[in-house]
Formats: sequence, structure tokens, C-alpha cells
Amino acid sequence: MTHDGPKAAAIRLPGGLAATARAVLSGSQAPAAPRDAATVMLLRSAPAGLEVYMLRRQASMAFAPGAYVFPGGSVDARDADEEVAWAGPDAAEWGRVFAAPPAQARALVCAAVRETFEESGVLLAGESADAVVADTTSADWEADRHALLDRSVSLAELLARRGLVLRSDLLRPWARWITPVVEPRRYDTRFFAAALPLGQRTRDVGGEAAEVAWVRPAAALAASRRGEIRLFPPTAVSLSELADCGDLDTVLTGPRQVVPIIPEVHEREGAVWLTVPGLTEYPATPGGGP
Repeated sequence: MTHDGPKAAAIRLPGGLAATARAVLSGSQAPAAPRDAATVMLLRSAPAGLEVYMLRRQASMAFAPGAYVFPGGSVDARDADEEVAWAGPDAAEWGRVFAAPPAQARALVCAAVRETFEESGVLLAGESADAVVADTTSADWEADRHALLDRSVSLAELLARRGLVLRSDLLRPWARWITPVVEPRRYDTRFFAAALPLGQRTRDVGGEAAEVAWVRPAAALAASRRGEIRLFPPTAVSLSELADCGDLDTVLTGPRQVVPIIPEVHEREGAVWLTVPGLTEYPATPGGGP
């Protein structure tokens, strides 16, 4: 894949992952099929500048344990529900952006909205195409959030019961990252950007997150370089891009092209290396490894 931009950083893979990589590269082990996923960079303007909402994943999680990430997760089968109330660009238009059939694009957008609500308490929906929910912190909203988490209700059902429409226009397509072929867990993740709706506020919702925080993108990158926090390459690249934008308006309105990015794996001088487009320097990570 051709990727315009800075020279890609090379990351040496640790022993266990390197062994898996060699098996995949040699053809003796088939790569895992990537699962569709969505993640949302929730943003706000603050006195110190642009801030993004991040979660530190529980150390017990099977994927990306201890890493700082944006809200997001795998697409659920019910995210493709055609009955979901919808405002803004339709599924066909989102499909053109992500090079996906409309049903898959609908599921990705619904997953982005659902996961944002599940992991931050922020809901990108309103009573009409030009309205947005003002507050989601009451006990009944918390009950709805838990119902989404335990899959006893779908996003389409929740919106219908409350008389709300999903506001797809509040999401901005940002990037598409596909997990390298050597990883045992692989995801085809579409990244979105969205501004924190007026009146809503995030809260520590627990679950997969050990802690949550609003951070300046440059500060998060600096903390990673000091070895204080762990970032995976797609997160580091996205934070760098946000830092380059500088302000919320530029993030939401500046030119953007979404193309699939797949970090490449190759063997050199007895070691296995991961090459990450868009990343010229890979920050330090507590405990080592990418």
C-alpha cells in the first residue's frame, strides 16, 4: 500500500509476537480475519487548547491491556438494523467514504454512536435532525447505557423508545486502520472524530476502562515518550494528527481522505519489524512492545 507522508517508523516485535509473525510470514499459520470495529475521538475546546477523551483499558483485557485508547469496539450484529432512526448522511454516503456496502456502513456508524455512549455517557442523537440530547447523566439514562452493554436492548430500540434520531452528521470520518496480519486478534477499525455536544458531559463509566481523562493530544504523546502511558501506533498517529490540527474547527472541517492503513511486517537481520505509516518515532511504552 502506498501512503503519503513522513517516513514510516519501524518497531521491533517482542519474542512471542515475533514467533507468530514468522509463522504467518512463512505461510505455516493463516492470519486471523479482521473484525469490523469503530472508534471515536471525542473532542472539546478548552482554555489550554484542543482536548480528546481517552480511556486506559483494564490490565486484564485480552486486547490492548493497559493502553490509552479512544472509545470504541467491535461492530455488533444489531448495529446494522435498518430500522434505526437516522439523520445526516445516509448509509450509502458513508459506504462511499469507507468503501463499504450500505449495510456495513450503517453498522459502523451505529457502532461508533453506541460505543461512544457505552464508554463515555455521551450520545450523538437528538429529537430531530437539528437537535441533540442535552443531558444523559440521569439514572434512567444510566439504565439505558447498561441495557446496551448487556445487549438487552439495541441502539435502534433505545432511540425508538426515546423518540430520538441518530445524528450521523455529528461524526466526521477520520481514518481506517487494519491490524497487521501477524496479530492473533485483528480489527478493521474506522476512526471517527466528533465534538462533545453542547450540554453533555462525559463521566467515568467503569467497565473496560481503569480510568478516563480529557487530554491534550501533544501532552498524551509527550507522556508516552516519557514511558508514563502506553499508546498503540494507530492511537499515536491519530493524536499526532490532532495535535497538528491545533483546534476543533480544523479537525471537523479540514481536508481528509480515508484510505486503509495496514502496518507491514518484515524480517531483517534476525528480528521481526513492524512498519507504521505516518509514524516517524514510536513513543516508549511501559512494559515494552508495540
